[in-house]
Amino acid sequence: MTEVVLCGALGRMGKAILRLSLEYQDVRVVAGVEHPDCLSSTDLGQASGIREFTGVPLTSRLEEVIGLGQVVLDFSGNPEAAVGHARLAAAYGKGVVIGTTGLERSHLEDLRELSKDIPVLVSPNMSLGVNLLIKLVELATKVLKEKGFDVEILEIHHRYKKDAPSGTALRLAEVIRNELGDVKLVSGREGIAPRGEEVGVMALRGGDVVGEHTVFFIGNGERLELIHRATSRDIFARGAIEACRWIASQKPGFYSMMEVLGL
Repeated sequence: MTEVVLCGALGRMGKAILRLSLEYQDVRVVAGVEHPDCLSSTDLGQASGIREFTGVPLTSRLEEVIGLGQVVLDFSGNPEAAVGHARLAAAYGKGVVIGTTGLERSHLEDLRELSKDIPVLVSPNMSLGVNLLIKLVELATKVLKEKGFDVEILEIHHRYKKDAPSGTALRLAEVIRNELGDVKLVSGREGIAPRGEEVGVMALRGGDVVGEHTVFFIGNGERLELIHRATSRDIFARGAIEACRWIASQKPGFYSMMEVLGL
């Protein structure tokens, strides 16, 4: 049984993880953590409206419940909080899975340092399809990089998403830059100038779009588009649960969903 302490338990992703975890015989959410402003109860079932979690503790302080689980799953939505939760997990020898996006280089450096002592999995997007997209983009860039193709990224998310570009778009850009070299990333264009040695990473926000990522390979007379569309947050929640099942038996190290999926 993989026992999980869920940070961000009352958010959109947190509630999806709670609901879907009930379908697993070998995964159990044993405690929830949430920002103090969001706490209406210290009972996870009562606060979430999911009666199966009645009696499960809910707190704003991870240290009060971290001893109950094997894995800390963070969807707090706050990069600083996510790193803080990982530090506490390291102190207690627990594995950690981070789905919170918006992590900067300094955050990742801190997490890599912690991964010397515990298994740490970080993924801006935990869906199977998106991680396959990343692999396909890597392959397409490798094949087309000296064939006169320009590469552009477009992502669309709901109006409430805080970070832009999305973590997934930035991961796609990282994969592309690893193949093309240190080309410039641009997140907008204006004025009068031709396209340079760059990769555009454009973000659109509106409505209730769960998530869409398109990578364009634009050549002379032809265009290749690799697209992933998410129509339900359940794909991310299922991926997060699978990541927790996987990380529970891993040695210290810094991991991604690629390892979970064997890609």
